[in-house]
Amino acid sequence: MEKNYPSSAKVVVIGGGVAGTSCAYHLAKFGWKDIILLERDQLTSGTTWHAAGLIGQLGATSTITKLRKYSLDLYKELEKTTGLSTGLKQNGAITVASSKERMQELLRQATTAQLSNVEVEVLNKDRIKELYPVVKDDDLEGGVYMPKDGQADPVGVTNVLAKAAKMLGVQIFEKSPVKKILVKNKRICGVETSQGKINCEYVVLATGMWSRQIGEDIGVSVPLYPNEHFYVITEPMRDLPKDLPVLRDYNACLYLKEDAGKMLVGIFEPNAKPAFKDDGRVPDDFSFGEFPDDFEHFEPYLEKSFHRLPMLENAGIRKFFSGPESFTPDTQYLLGETPEVKNLYTCCGFNSIGIASSGGAGRVTAEWMINGHINEDLFSLDIKRFQKFHSSKKFIMDRVTETLGDLYGMHWPYKQHSTSRNEKLLPYHDELKKAGACFGVVGGFERPMWYSLNGGKSDYEHSFNYQNWYPSAKHETINARKNVGLFDFSTFSKFDLKGEKVHSDLQKICTANIKNEIGKSTYTHMLNEDGGIETDVTVVCIDKNYFRIVSSAATRERDKFHILKYLSEDVKFIDVTEEICCLGLFGPKSREMIQKISDEDYSPENFQFGSGKNVLIKNIKVWAQRISYVGELGFELYVNKNYALDLYKILTNEGKNFGLSHCGMHAMDIMRMESGFLHWGHDISPEENQYQAGLNFTISYKKNFNFIGKDALLKIKDKPLEKTMMMFTLKDSKPGQPLLLHEEPIYLDDKIIGRTTSGNYSFCYDKNLSFGYVNSGNTIDTLKDKNLFIEVEKIKYPIEILSKPLNTKDFRKI
Repeated sequence: MEKNYPSSAKVVVIGGGVAGTSCAYHLAKFGWKDIILLERDQLTSGTTWHAAGLIGQLGATSTITKLRKYSLDLYKELEKTTGLSTGLKQNGAITVASSKERMQELLRQATTAQLSNVEVEVLNKDRIKELYPVVKDDDLEGGVYMPKDGQADPVGVTNVLAKAAKMLGVQIFEKSPVKKILVKNKRICGVETSQGKINCEYVVLATGMWSRQIGEDIGVSVPLYPNEHFYVITEPMRDLPKDLPVLRDYNACLYLKEDAGKMLVGIFEPNAKPAFKDDGRVPDDFSFGEFPDDFEHFEPYLEKSFHRLPMLENAGIRKFFSGPESFTPDTQYLLGETPEVKNLYTCCGFNSIGIASSGGAGRVTAEWMINGHINEDLFSLDIKRFQKFHSSKKFIMDRVTETLGDLYGMHWPYKQHSTSRNEKLLPYHDELKKAGACFGVVGGFERPMWYSLNGGKSDYEHSFNYQNWYPSAKHETINARKNVGLFDFSTFSKFDLKGEKVHSDLQKICTANIKNEIGKSTYTHMLNEDGGIETDVTVVCIDKNYFRIVSSAATRERDKFHILKYLSEDVKFIDVTEEICCLGLFGPKSREMIQKISDEDYSPENFQFGSGKNVLIKNIKVWAQRISYVGELGFELYVNKNYALDLYKILTNEGKNFGLSHCGMHAMDIMRMESGFLHWGHDISPEENQYQAGLNFTISYKKNFNFIGKDALLKIKDKPLEKTMMMFTLKDSKPGQPLLLHEEPIYLDDKIIGRTTSGNYSFCYDKNLSFGYVNSGNTIDTLKDKNLFIEVEKIKYPIEILSKPLNTKDFRKI
């Protein structure tokens, strides 16, 4: 049947599941017109139709919790707006813990939930039995109860969103497959359908498990892949109480949902099964599709359900379901603008929690598109956290066998994935391994997190308290402050910019006055139009019209995207991250040590802080620069990867004479916190501005450039701050008692006044150390003699404010 498509639109949303309809609704709600949604078959026919429909607010992070809570509130509101039913039943949800460690995790999540105003009740065994009389509780430690959680009909939710969108003018077309996304000059220009082209400015890829292959067809990396997801529905059960809360037993990989006298038993298991393994592509015509039964795979978890709910053992099975659900490399969503094609946005990769997530995800997608940026800390969901290799079949099909199980696996601090490893190795990887390195992954690189002592094991033993790497971090940090430490910074992102306009471009996109003098470095930020902090970088003038930008390892694609967005076309941009290695030599003996292996003069008069130059170290050409992220005298040594192994051997050999220790990323994090240095992604993000973070020293209003975000900053600087960054220590400090991380509430007496952003233990100063923001009206002076606490696992720990960093050494003048 011929469709009467418009010839043009502002936005084409591809995909008529719960995510696509949410995006279309929010775009229209926020004021954009000419929006159409194209669904290749029928609404919900991909994976939305078979979702279990659980709407749980509590996520592993506060970001997820905030978006899920919004979804729940939205679905309730739109039922009234549209007059349609979502099938929402707010009968609550219980998550039980059958181990002490799991209970700790739930208590941490319940503590963090308070920051998003999510109602959570901590349960003992008696209360669990009261709420869920048929549960077997003999092995339970406790649990948590979210009384406002619930379940909904996924088709009903989608229809409500679709009707709400139509009421605002969105046109929705079913049986309307998109043959191709059209791109011109790396920008969206339209879509091709069976009945011709539709010109458009924007496309939203809300195509679920098809997104990777659709992106691949136009050179866009969308790292997700479907697994087989399993659940069974029982026959009606006579003695099953009505309106039971949803029950989750993470340790048994189970979720159980009562519905109309029947029970749905679903699993999120380790060693999951990738779908469509033969050719690695989802068929274009796979609608309302299912897979053959695999009872052998499901049976062990069915047995576990009998243990938790004994009455299931005598229940008949009405339906065995196996169908596809897509998963990402880290079980977080894929949102935001793609780095390869301008105005192409993704809203997919929901890891089987799409019903609970899509309301919030649709909102932030629409805001992102309309504003051109997002003023929330959504980096953990931004598609630009990934690189090209993450969507390769080899990588993603292996990784998703693990990430499905991660949903219900333990969310340990510092946990590393075990699949799809060793993608990128440093030239001296084997030497680091011999030195006792325990490796973690960032941007595909294997980088040393800590080094075992005396030939011990180099493996994490996970805990929510004392960490098994603490003795290593103690040795590494104390030795680096006493002698000299060798850090690897090779994984940090490095971009070389060349051209006559490069300095003026940098002045426009950076807040600081960028030094245009060979060898000089500038610490600076780049902002969005609203003054939110988009990047945290060091800019170095290497030569005339030649600058290098250094940023963190995890933000490589994101920072590159932001820089290129504003860079003149005739400025040459080269990503040299993988071509140049960087070894950091830091500590009071670093100058004496490097002087032994180089003829350059490293005296403070000749090699001042913030400067750099080309030097020879045993005939190896090295760019040496004197800056520090760890608060010690030292040098960053940049070298071509082909000579990096030789340089490493020279440094470690000479280091024997100076007590050199290898230092991992944990040591670096501890030392930067001791020195009061902030970290983008934890302490600063687009959600904060430089005044709130105490970083306004990086703003230059005097330079003759109207840099991006300047107008917003001028309005912000004279207004009271909504929040302020502060540093805290526990009054009673012991390593891992408690384990301070982030997203913990900060209290004044019994009132929450802020949240933490970073935490670690300082062995040099014997202090549990935390950074965090406190709300407007609170200052160091008003709080210094008050009763302040940080809450961890529902226990409040007394804290005191630091007016200055623990490490007050003036390493810049040494």
